[in-house]
Amino acid sequence: MSPLTLFGVVAVTLMMIFYSLEARSLWWTLAFSVSCLGTSIYGFLAGTWPFGVVEFVWCLLALRKWYLLYAPKT
Repeated sequence: MSPLTLFGVVAVTLMMIFYSLEARSLWWTLAFSVSCLGTSIYGFLAGTWPFGVVEFVWCLLALRKWYLLYAPKT
């Protein structure tokens, strides 16, 4: 297994784990966002740029969700 494939397997596995834990804590949402960034990087490195773009959008959406949950309510 190449290092790139291993990176992709780890990134996608962590993304699925963190997604399943999102409802438990806002910090899992942040971890999900970071793992989406990892899968996006993997997509670009693997030459599958559409996958990289979609995962980057998921990263931004999850980061926004985390921010809205974390930001103090005024």
